[in-house]
Amino acid sequence: MHIVDRRLNPGGKSLPNRQRFLRRAKETVQRAVRETSKGREIRDLDQSGEITIPIDGIREPSFRRASSGGRRDHLLPGNRDHVEGDLIARPDGGAGGGGGGGQAGDGGGGEDGFRFVLTREEFLDIFLDDLELPDLAKRKLAVTEVQGIRRAGYTTTGSPANLALGQTMKIALARRIALNRPTTADVAAFDERIAAAEAVGESGRAEELRAERDALETRRRRIPYIDPLDLRFRRYEPFPRPVAQAVMFCLMDVSGSMTEHKKDVAKRFFMLLHVFLTRRYKHVDVVFIRHTDRAAEVDEDTFFHSPETGGTLVSSALAEMKRVVEERYDPADWNIYAAQASDGDNMSSDAERTAVLLRDHVLPACQYFAYLEVGDPPGSQFGFIGQGPTSLWRTYEALGLAGARFDMRRVSRQEEIYAVFRQLFQRRDAVGERVGA
Repeated sequence: MHIVDRRLNPGGKSLPNRQRFLRRAKETVQRAVRETSKGREIRDLDQSGEITIPIDGIREPSFRRASSGGRRDHLLPGNRDHVEGDLIARPDGGAGGGGGGGQAGDGGGGEDGFRFVLTREEFLDIFLDDLELPDLAKRKLAVTEVQGIRRAGYTTTGSPANLALGQTMKIALARRIALNRPTTADVAAFDERIAAAEAVGESGRAEELRAERDALETRRRRIPYIDPLDLRFRRYEPFPRPVAQAVMFCLMDVSGSMTEHKKDVAKRFFMLLHVFLTRRYKHVDVVFIRHTDRAAEVDEDTFFHSPETGGTLVSSALAEMKRVVEERYDPADWNIYAAQASDGDNMSSDAERTAVLLRDHVLPACQYFAYLEVGDPPGSQFGFIGQGPTSLWRTYEALGLAGARFDMRRVSRQEEIYAVFRQLFQRRDAVGERVGA
């Protein structure tokens, strides 16, 4: 089969060359994209942008003359140690070496990193590569959609069983009208005029009418009533049909113990999760739940931007999730996932209820539950570096649930978010092992 790609190139660019370059430099570009994402604002996580990669990482292999051996004729003055293509060692720092670094100098040459702009589609494709929702125990099929069949207009070829008779007759009628095909009534009218001429003895006129009638019949035969070009057949096309519905619950602690830094880290995690879900999956519902000492299901804007704060009862978020699942998401029909972000601070009196809700109600309904504990950066008097486990961490750890369906991670810096996110949602094989782990 021959495929002709007639897509237009973007202005001033070669699309095939760009795609070939991205494939060849995939690992280098991935590292650059991940480094770039660390310094982005939350609202800019899924936008296009400029990245820089080292020149050495994208050079193509080529043949060149060896620097030693063989016969060489030197025709021009110059050195006898190097030929074109040899790599010359970079001078040590200082002394004016090129390529940046060291102090100012008047010699040496170097190359800055190669900089180019990725589109939003390219950035997200690379950013979310090899991530997916863990699907270790799907209750239905292992994919979120299958190919169904639906009507898609008409085609000029097909089997007799799919012949669209009504559409065929409409097209045939339009063609006959356009070509002015004589009708049966037109021929009958000529017969009447011929009979009338013969009745009054106008034989010459009758002969003329017969000639016109014969021409009319000839034209009628040349323009068929139904032509093969008129045939129309019902056309069907495959389409993605969801068969295993999925829902992701996002639970975020916004209590008074959550500092602005902790909230920012948690929001970055959930923004990554939201971009990942909406980009990768067509049929995944997202439920946002914020909690202090009370929990409520909210919309996306409220989840990320509401300034509400208060006390801390983690069980309220799990109870709200349990309520929503019972009302709208039957575990027999839905694949349910949950991600929770908190600083780990919880009322000691709430620990037992939290453990019971998670162990007996939430996890049995979930395919996967990810818990992210956020702290202040190292050196901060509020950070968990150097401290023991938090109350919520101890509660979850005591349940002994860590495994294929439950995972916990801690993070305290913005630049750690992407690595932790990948650990939680890295693609896994059929037995639950992370691919590439």
